[in-house]
Amino acid sequence: QVQLVESGGGLVQAGGSLRLSCAASGRTFSSYAVGWFRQAPGKERDLVSVISGGGGSTYYTASVKGRFTISRDNAKNTVYLQMNSLKPEDTAAYYCAAGGTFYSRTPKGYNYWGQGTQVTVSS
Repeated sequence: QVQLVESGGGLVQAGGSLRLSCAASGRTFSSYAVGWFRQAPGKERDLVSVISGGGGSTYYTASVKGRFTISRDNAKNTVYLQMNSLKPEDTAAYYCAAGGTFYSRTPKGYNYWGQGTQVTVSS
């Protein structure tokens, strides 16, 4: 069982930066790939990025590649999402998820979810 808590969301102007954190409980956290998803009002929950359990492999959806960076500190049971050059279209609730594999690309592939943190980018 893994419990996830996101933090770091907020309101930022276009071009600004935010760093999201996903803090996890559980002694086997390092064995889990972790994904960040986002969901805008009226839209589906989409994958943003995934990091493997050891942190050696990462994946980004095309729209954030080059702007977002996922990382993890397994000693702190925490995964981060550094978001730079934010755009209004990045506005969404952001969720971290675990329990899938590195190749899980849809919400159905993950068993554990945080409560989400809101990111709002003003133009």
